[in-house]
Amino acid sequence: MKKLFLFLVLTALFYKSYSQEIPRFNPDTIKTITLDSAVNIKAERLNIETFINKIVNDTSFYQSFRDMKRYSFIAENRIFSYDKKNKVDGKIYRKIKHNNSGPYKMEYLVKQDTGKIYKKNGKYQLYTVEMFDYIFMNAYNTDFVPNAPASDGKGGTNESYKDKLKTLIFNPGRPVKVPFIGSKTEIFSANMRQYYDYGFTSGTYLDSIPVYRFKVSVKPDLSSWTKDGIMIKELVTIFDKRNFNILGRYVDMKYSNMLFDFDVQMNIEMGYFGEDKLPTKITYQGNWDYPFKKEERASFLIVHKDYKLEKGK
Repeated sequence: MKKLFLFLVLTALFYKSYSQEIPRFNPDTIKTITLDSAVNIKAERLNIETFINKIVNDTSFYQSFRDMKRYSFIAENRIFSYDKKNKVDGKIYRKIKHNNSGPYKMEYLVKQDTGKIYKKNGKYQLYTVEMFDYIFMNAYNTDFVPNAPASDGKGGTNESYKDKLKTLIFNPGRPVKVPFIGSKTEIFSANMRQYYDYGFTSGTYLDSIPVYRFKVSVKPDLSSWTKDGIMIKELVTIFDKRNFNILGRYVDMKYSNMLFDFDVQMNIEMGYFGEDKLPTKITYQGNWDYPFKKEERASFLIVHKDYKLEKGK
């Protein structure tokens, strides 16, 4: 159960926004989108349903992660853990070469740890870091390894949690069977729409790509009691105007009850490499608290670069 809640906290993935950022070190400092000062959206013949249908039915965002196994690339991973006063008490830095020329190989170019990172048994102090390792560093994840078998969600507890995580990240708005959360992830359902404002604007991504920025945010005039019961506070998705590809996603989640408490922001950004769209930056920061366990506070920054398409891939 504990890992399930942490998986929920680590979800979905996503674009830079300005809502409830936790007031401490935020690794995401790169400004990658500029919004136009005046936009005539009506001339584009678009509406809210156009964006919602694309988000719910999109498969390209997940495919972008799977396409990484056709490339060799460098990943730089920075992880920070914090004490109750939001002072850094642990740091991890990894520079990893993912080599997909022939059989997959992973080489640590730099591996540095300081502070309270590991337990005496060698495992990570924080489940947040363990799950980060599981999802993004390939220590236990086979999804990015060539010829990995697809999961049917029935292969055990971790596989079940993993499938729920995939849904929350790559198909936000779809139902996920998570205890004590219920239908709170279905932000596009008829019942949940009454609590959200939906809007889109035009802008430029990475100084050259024309994009739409679709934002789903909690209505400001709701009562405090109603707002507290809404888990996803904001979801922002960036679409390439030219082909409607999803290039970025940001999520802001906060929820508290008698069993757990979390406050999380996460951002994922894509870039074009030849004909492929691949992940370039992933950021996370959040607090997670579970009864009888130490509160976890962490942030991380993942940067992928130097993509090289391998022959025959």
